[in-house]
Amino acid sequence: MGDVSAMSYGKIRRLSQCADDEGHFTMLAADQRGNLRRALRPDDPDSVPAADLIEFKTELSRSLSGYASAILLDPEYGAAQAISAGAVSGATGLVVALEATGYEASPHDRASTILAGWSPAKAAALGASAAKLLVYFHPDAPGAGSQVDLVAETAVECEKHDLPLIVEPLSFSLDERPLTSDQKGRVVAESARILGGIPGVDMLKLEFPARADDPEVWEQLCNDANTAAPVPWVLLSAGVDFETFALQAEVACRAGACGVLAGRAVWKESVGMPIDERRVFYDSIGRDRLTALGRLVASHARPWRVPDARPADISATWYR
Repeated sequence: MGDVSAMSYGKIRRLSQCADDEGHFTMLAADQRGNLRRALRPDDPDSVPAADLIEFKTELSRSLSGYASAILLDPEYGAAQAISAGAVSGATGLVVALEATGYEASPHDRASTILAGWSPAKAAALGASAAKLLVYFHPDAPGAGSQVDLVAETAVECEKHDLPLIVEPLSFSLDERPLTSDQKGRVVAESARILGGIPGVDMLKLEFPARADDPEVWEQLCNDANTAAPVPWVLLSAGVDFETFALQAEVACRAGACGVLAGRAVWKESVGMPIDERRVFYDSIGRDRLTALGRLVASHARPWRVPDARPADISATWYR
């Protein structure tokens, strides 16, 4: 269970907006920018007009946000546009990304940055239930310390506005060779321990800590990640097919995850479809997938917090 003793009432309330009534998360990710451009136009992603990204995210939000406990959108093409269009269900939490898409430095020492002109203060003013910060992270990378500093500085800013901070560490290799399952498991667990231990970080959005083709180690590496994480965590889908993600999500939830924050596993087949076909896909397959994930999470995930059993102990003058 999540320890919320250090969280403000505002943070508890906002993070509760992202969960179901039992404290589980079935969240939908639609904050992709660079990846979505490449999916829409692989031969020339930079030529994808902003209007196409906005249309895609607005229709996705309109069709599916009511079937998720929260939706994650970006500030450039998703959040304000979906709000303006009335495309986000009022009963659904809104998580807004803070980071710029992509990374700086080198592929083997990646650095995340906050989107220029954007901030936790502006996310809170927008009405976000939580903020999400993606951090490319390897504990042994030369730039790991600067990424820790970025998270710590962002957490301080989120605290000022009672805005919950969800941190998403994404692993990478320090050389040309892809990470093995054992290496990835260590990186995911260490990233959870280091970044989840920063004051003001309220939740982690973690990668599945093993290769998809190495199922014999799934359970152990998920248990390792759960042991390392000092705050509640949810599983991201990383673009795997839905059937694989459902299997991974069950293993992760049994290990201690509080739910999922899934994107492409739910909707990636819709990317190349005309808008009318996309709507049909969302209204059938997309909704079925989110509903199935919701049942899975309800059966196997742990709740993110234990409500205060003694509310009378809160002083009548707490607000001072």
